[in-house]
Amino acid sequence: MIYIVLIAVIGILLFHSTGAVAPSDVAIAYGLLALAAAPAVGIHEAWTKQRGVLGWIVNIVVSLVGPVLFAPIGGMVVVLILSPFMDSSSLAATGGAVMYFAVAGIMLVTLLSAWVALWIINRWR
Repeated sequence: MIYIVLIAVIGILLFHSTGAVAPSDVAIAYGLLALAAAPAVGIHEAWTKQRGVLGWIVNIVVSLVGPVLFAPIGGMVVVLILSPFMDSSSLAATGGAVMYFAVAGIMLVTLLSAWVALWIINRWR
C-alpha cells in the first residue's frame, strides 16, 4: 500500500512539474489522475486477500465510489489547511510549493478515501 501511495504522489508531482496542465484545468485534470490511481488500491487489496471474481469487481467499484464521495471533502480540507499560504485567490494561481503540497495532499486524500471505503466494505463481509 505504501508503494502505491509513493508512486501515485511522485507521478502526479512529476506530471505537475512538466506544466502540462493549464491553470484553468487543474482541478479536473488532477481529479481525474487521482481517480485513475484509486483502483490500484482495490486491485492490491483483492490480490492480497485472494478474492474471487466478484470480490475483484466489488473492490474496484468500491475503490472508485469511495473517492467520488469523500475526496471532494478532503480536497476542501487540504485547501483550508493551505489557504494561509496562498498569495492569490486560488491555489493554481499561487503555484509554487503550495501547489505541490496541494496536489500531493489531494492524491493522499483520494487514496485514503479508497482505502477507507474498502475497509468499511470488508467489515460487512
